[in-house]
Amino acid sequence: MDEKEIILKENFEEYFSGGIEALKKQKYNSATTLLFKAIVAACDLFILKKEGRVPSSHSNRFRILEQKYPDIYKLVDKDFPFYQDSYTKKMDNEIAHLLKEDAEYLKKILGI
Repeated sequence: MDEKEIILKENFEEYFSGGIEALKKQKYNSATTLLFKAIVAACDLFILKKEGRVPSSHSNRFRILEQKYPDIYKLVDKDFPFYQDSYTKKMDNEIAHLLKEDAEYLKKILGI
């Protein structure tokens, strides 16, 4: 495992565990943000392993996923608006749990 892979895996674990802690404390905006970041770290790790590079932006990440990995793209595309909304709206338990489930799903299928 190279340095980038190690960092992305560690970032995933940090964001995911932070999101779970925020969820337990009913801090749904923090949970939403952290869990989406975990999802992104998982996607970046997947892309690095498959494509040999880390996406440079959300746009680049979405483009790669949409063109080459549509199933993962659909999940991330569905969740991205919740992340964006977490800056200006109150998130709730249902949204935070959805992101938790999606992060767990990616963790499982990507072998993190």
